[in-house]
Amino acid sequence: MLRAQRRLHNLIPHFITPRIDHHQRHNTALHWRQMSMRAVQVKGGASNLASDLYVADNIDRPKLKPHEVLVKVRAFGLNRMDILQRMGKYPLPPGASTILGVEFSGTVEDAASSDLKTGSQVFGLAFGGAYAEYIAVDAGMVVTKPEHLSHAQAAAIPENWLTAYQCLFLVGQMKEGDNVLIHAGASGVGTSANQLARVFGAKHIITTAGSKAKCKFLKEKLGVTDAINYKTQDFAEEVKKLTDGKGVDVVLDFVGPDYWEKNIASLARDGRMVLIGLLSGMKTREGIDMAQILFKRLRIEGTTLRSRTPEYQADLLHQFKEKAMPKLLGEGLDLIIHKTYDWSQIVEATQEMEQAKNTGKIVMTIG
Repeated sequence: MLRAQRRLHNLIPHFITPRIDHHQRHNTALHWRQMSMRAVQVKGGASNLASDLYVADNIDRPKLKPHEVLVKVRAFGLNRMDILQRMGKYPLPPGASTILGVEFSGTVEDAASSDLKTGSQVFGLAFGGAYAEYIAVDAGMVVTKPEHLSHAQAAAIPENWLTAYQCLFLVGQMKEGDNVLIHAGASGVGTSANQLARVFGAKHIITTAGSKAKCKFLKEKLGVTDAINYKTQDFAEEVKKLTDGKGVDVVLDFVGPDYWEKNIASLARDGRMVLIGLLSGMKTREGIDMAQILFKRLRIEGTTLRSRTPEYQADLLHQFKEKAMPKLLGEGLDLIIHKTYDWSQIVEATQEMEQAKNTGKIVMTIG
């Protein structure tokens, strides 16, 4: 009898242990879901192929640092720097997330150290990490989303419009009455820059694009003075004709080496060239004549918004909000969104951007 009781006693823990383990597993799984998220990743860490992008589960959510806010992302924009980063060819700023994406719109999830409230609808810039369900960013790099804009529309603003504003006015020092040449006119930054130049008083807005349809769109929809098809026309010769030989005061260039000599030829005396991309490579050909830079007193400056400090970006965002946002909200500026995709279609959307099929911004939404 005693032996039987001991056997029964020894069995009791085996009956109750599974209940404890099941409860613990449930709590652990719940905690894991609360601390994890989905995010776009690259197979192998880096790839030349857009088809190697995929949405991964169980990625660690970002942890907040002082003065940051946690945003639940509802939409994010695609940019060409994302392609270079995917390929492993874009140097990340110190401390930046390795997740792709620099612009987003969404809902504040945690704002313990900020004036923003939980639940606030915002959009903003980031050094990385926007291709994800959650992103942690400096509170100064987000602003409240206007109520009449969707999250997809708001996500199309930060990188394109702030880059265009910075390049035209802070770096290029464009002023009313200037002549400007804007390359890649149908791109996200290009459509933004063309419109900003127009509403802020540029005299002659010349832009380039790669098809008749895009050139027609730029003239009829955005109101540029002239659109040049760079595949069939020599833009330097066209600029010379269109400006009676004077040239332009400001050039915004995404291409780099292949356009170098023609850009120099297109600039007027005391002209400014802002280099914001290197689509044709990193090096110019040998034997390029540098004399015109001296004789014309040209200024050439390169810039990337992502390399700027949080303080610089916050100040730029404030300037844009005060000076350009009112115009964007109904006084002559339009958000040009090429197409909105669900983020499950990240491969198709990226391939469309890589093939330069878009006119304006490509935006991804997270359901």
